[in-house]
Amino acid sequence: MKELTMLSLSFFFVSALLAAAANPLLSAADSAPNPVLDIDGEKLRTGTNYYIVPVLRDHGGGLTVSATTPNGTFVCPPRVVQTRKEVDHDRPLAFFPENPKEDVVRVSTDLNINFSAFMPCRWTSSTVWRLDKYDESTGQYFVTIGGVKGNPGPETISSWFKIEEFCGSGFYKLVFCPTVCGSCKVKCGDVGIYIDQKGRRRLALSDKPFAFEFNKTVYF
Repeated sequence: MKELTMLSLSFFFVSALLAAAANPLLSAADSAPNPVLDIDGEKLRTGTNYYIVPVLRDHGGGLTVSATTPNGTFVCPPRVVQTRKEVDHDRPLAFFPENPKEDVVRVSTDLNINFSAFMPCRWTSSTVWRLDKYDESTGQYFVTIGGVKGNPGPETISSWFKIEEFCGSGFYKLVFCPTVCGSCKVKCGDVGIYIDQKGRRRLALSDKPFAFEFNKTVYF
């Protein structure tokens, strides 16, 4: 009886291994990170436009850019900021995973974030997000634009972010902790909101993540 049981188990494991070998795409799909979902439960698609909608109500609206500092001077590239009014969804975003063949956006994977249909300023044509250098005046690492799309490696390390699940129920947060360069030392952290002296809600690394949902862009 024991010999029969062992033979049955051996047959089961061999069959499973053969099935996995015959279906490599299925095995890869089973091990892939979860897809990111929008508010309708649909998978986020690479290169498709979406609005970021904050989970907390009465705590600002969508995301855009600001090209002025608190003292009124012009800066380029502009900073990524959250609008003050909840009703303002503002500018849509598109997401591009490290793997250019991936058509679904997934959690815990390196990706570029890009503002759509927007020309920031004449000194840069890039609308790709990047983490700026440490700002000594505020003690913050701010998110700006002017990053590089694709070409993962040490030269583009500041342009890679990740989407992570936040408390379930379709809520998400952004994280800067790129893994596109194994030898690079990076400052990892959640992306949150830093409110400056003028009340601007700037995106920066924070121990209090900015929680949000995705809403697919609708053109009228």
